[in-house]
Amino acid sequence: MSDASLAHPESVTKVEDSLSTPDVETTMAIRGRTTLGAILLTMTVTLAMMVNSFNITSVSLAVPTIGRDLSITEASLVWLVAAYSLSSGCLLILFGRVADLYGRKKTFLAGTLSLIAFTIGCSFAQDGLTLAILRGFQGIGAAATIPASLGIIAHSFPPSHARSVAFATFAAGAPLGSALGTILGGVITQLASGETWRADFWLSAGLTFLCLLGGMFSIDKDKPSEEKDRRIDWPGAFLVTASLVLISFVLNQGEVAPNRWATPYIIGCLVTGVVLMVIFLVWQHYLEKALAKPTGSASPLTPPPIMKLSLWKKSNGMLAALMCISFLNFASFLAWFYWIQLYYQDFLLLTPILTMVRMLPMFVTGVTCNVNHGAHSPSNALVTGTTVTSIACLLFAVIVPSAPYWAFGFPAAICSVFGADFVFAGGTMFVAKTVEPHEQSLAGALFQTMAQLGQALGVTITTIVFNQVAATHAKVGDTTPPLKAYQSAQWTAFGFAILATILGVLCLRGAGIAGDQTESDIPPPKTESDHSTGTIP
Repeated sequence: MSDASLAHPESVTKVEDSLSTPDVETTMAIRGRTTLGAILLTMTVTLAMMVNSFNITSVSLAVPTIGRDLSITEASLVWLVAAYSLSSGCLLILFGRVADLYGRKKTFLAGTLSLIAFTIGCSFAQDGLTLAILRGFQGIGAAATIPASLGIIAHSFPPSHARSVAFATFAAGAPLGSALGTILGGVITQLASGETWRADFWLSAGLTFLCLLGGMFSIDKDKPSEEKDRRIDWPGAFLVTASLVLISFVLNQGEVAPNRWATPYIIGCLVTGVVLMVIFLVWQHYLEKALAKPTGSASPLTPPPIMKLSLWKKSNGMLAALMCISFLNFASFLAWFYWIQLYYQDFLLLTPILTMVRMLPMFVTGVTCNVNHGAHSPSNALVTGTTVTSIACLLFAVIVPSAPYWAFGFPAAICSVFGADFVFAGGTMFVAKTVEPHEQSLAGALFQTMAQLGQALGVTITTIVFNQVAATHAKVGDTTPPLKAYQSAQWTAFGFAILATILGVLCLRGAGIAGDQTESDIPPPKTESDHSTGTIP
């Protein structure tokens, strides 16, 4: 049955807006929402994504200023960035499950309130340890808002062009937030005097407050979960969160620890993290099998698993392939981004502002890439995106320092974001149409977690490559990292992107259109109650 056959055209008020296509109007009629209401909702969740990116990039470029003002050691500066990413990335799965069970709007609003409180707290920090701790708590709010936002979009927009527009706009929030954070961070790092880095946190708190207001008035009231057993698998939540924290910590600290990867606490954390992840997977398998039995749901010792392992088998394994592509693509993209900043500032000795200016084209392209690509199949979009991103890595892998910016830097900046934008927007749309209504936020959180882990691994692996090449060069008496070290790191990032491309070609054929849902894509709902959660048979 098509969306059009379920619509009531007479209930739709026509407005003069670029989004007022028949398909969008049909979607709004199904949801009982005006076009203006849909725009406000989309702007609210997009702003939440912008704030998340802003909180990372603005602090990244303001780190030198913060370090001087608070007398933070070089080794401790990394935690000003890592603490936020660590908490926000490792708690996504837990909050995704909470949002699905107890309400996405409630989770979104609670997350924004928490984010406002701890962001303001960061602005008053007087020492590095306090700021690092507050940054960790700040990331908890983002861990709640992002999966809730994904579930809100999937619930509010049935499969249609309107859903494609909403997801694409939401994805555009990432480059917009990164651009805003990079511009302000670059300007503050170079030109500001005194402790004006605190203004970054005040601006972030203000933007988050707008998210709170938008969420209160534009997001629909939560409906009760359709799941009969609404218990949370707290043992599973602890296992997966502790495992991700330890593994992420190792990936962030392995190269800067006293004895690097041979440091005892690095080895211990890595082993413990891997063991906890194995135990988590075994526990989830046990719970899923136990609940499949007729009397399984009655046992107090077998709550519903926080993440069913069968989730990875959705769409004949395409969902698992998509998660792996996200992992590899973001490993490539963030490694590229990390090393070009160091190349410009440490190798070419450019100022932060000149570095920021050279990266501006990627943010413009990032917004442009999110327009209308939801009309293509995930295979085409993802393969195209990862291939173009690999070109950005390749350009810096063969870069000639004496060449003008327009020969290597500019085209690389243009190409770099295709993979991130196509994978994120197309991937989230595919996830939304693949999973059940009560799994939307959890599946979105899992997708985000894979991207976060990919980012950490990409920087870690390329750092190992860089250090090895630099160490080899240092043996001949030159202590300055050579051009070959930067190029080798980019060759490694290129390899990640190519692996993602190959995986997309092999595993995503016949995936359908990202923004639509057809009978060939998704099995029809089993109960009539699915109509109330946005699944159109």
